[in-house]
Amino acid sequence: MYEGTVKDKMNEVLSGEVLKSALDFAAYLEANEMDVIGAEVSYKGKAVCYMYLGNGEIYPSPWTIWTEGDYSNESETIPMNEQMKEIAWANINRCDDCGAGCTPGKYKLIFGKEFDHMCNADMAFYMPVAETLECLKKLLEMRKHYIDTENEEET
Repeated sequence: MYEGTVKDKMNEVLSGEVLKSALDFAAYLEANEMDVIGAEVSYKGKAVCYMYLGNGEIYPSPWTIWTEGDYSNESETIPMNEQMKEIAWANINRCDDCGAGCTPGKYKLIFGKEFDHMCNADMAFYMPVAETLECLKKLLEMRKHYIDTENEEET
């Protein structure tokens, strides 16, 4: 999907504070052993989120990140404070008949709060900046923990 590195693409399509936040996020992914292959961000070969970077004029351009995984409850090992939950809830991904196979949307529970008409990806972070990315990093930590726990159970 991207020619060059994800950081090259970020430099091409983003600027200012959003670019600074994006490059910090790319460094976080790298430091936490997450690989960007096309739109998928994976850890140990399993998706943790999906990221779009593009030159278009409308959403999802220029930068959107969709979560992967179950966020119905908090992880005991990675608690979410109320502020982080509020950020997650503010980025709920409603079904808009995007072709992802969820039309007319699904009922989901996100950190104990009920939502209807949800898309397959629970949350979509459009043009995230520092505070929003801190929430997203917590979500990715939860997903990584789940993957690590799942791998331990398989061995």
